Amino acid sequence: MNELLDELHTLRDWLRYAVSGFNEAGLFFGHGCDNAFDEAAFLILHTLHLPHDQLEPFLDTRLTHTERLKVHHILQQRIARRLPAAYLTHEAWLGEFRFYVDERVIVPRSYFANLLEEDFAPWLEDPESVTDALDLCTGSGCLAILMAHTFPDARIDAVDLSPDALAVAQRNVADYALSEQLTLIESDLFAKLDKRRYDLIVSNPPYVTAASMAALPPEYRHEPALALAAGEDGLDIVRRILSDAKKHLKPRGLLAVEVGHNRDLVEQAFPDIPLTWIDTADGEGKIFILHREQLPH
Repeated sequence: MNELLDELHTLRDWLRYAVSGFNEAGLFFGHGCDNAFDEAAFLILHTLHLPHDQLEPFLDTRLTHTERLKVHHILQQRIARRLPAAYLTHEAWLGEFRFYVDERVIVPRSYFANLLEEDFAPWLEDPESVTDALDLCTGSGCLAILMAHTFPDARIDAVDLSPDALAVAQRNVADYALSEQLTLIESDLFAKLDKRRYDLIVSNPPYVTAASMAALPPEYRHEPALALAAGEDGLDIVRRILSDAKKHLKPRGLLAVEVGHNRDLVEQAFPDIPLTWIDTADGEGKIFILHREQLPH
């Protein structure tokens, strides 16, 4: 290792070394970055306490011996343990929002981020009319926090079954000083919400099918299975949401559910429900919406 440290001097040297190592190891990228170069740059810049969006000015700067040791360590952790980068850095980003994460929660990633950045337009005619909103299956609390910024005058509830996930969410809520606006609730979906009703319910629930769970890359196996697996067809949680959502929506209230690549499965399972599929900048047909009046029961 001493020989390696003597040969790699600049950030550019270490970036090239990292990309080669990541590609040789066959790492999987799907937790914020989608390629070896971007993830290597992110890890190196983070380790050196440099801005994540300013690689070019630092490429030819020389690293100290201590810095080289630190960079080598985090790169080896990524390769040897196949840990997602977010678990190594304890941070993940949705747009301009940074969140603390560890292995108690899945790494934040959601097509809802684009919608919330745009005030949920055009699906909400008047965002200011939202006074009560719910994030169901909140995990790290990331979507609930985005909702609190999108609807600053609304009361936001964030629900999760996992007390470990809620502990992480509490840290993020505190980081954004939102404890007065945002309430975390440990509940199995709607079970402990009593008669609360909402103008908007957003959910990015577990939706991974049994077949997909069996084929997950090693990086995903570090994430809590509770937050991923949803039965044979990936719709166990979606069925329960559709069954109970109506009683927790106000008149003209809106339900929005993210199901990833499962659109065909959802349409086959619920042929009589008038689902509207919406596109975002990051994907097409990953989220369906329903107004209260369109829900069963």
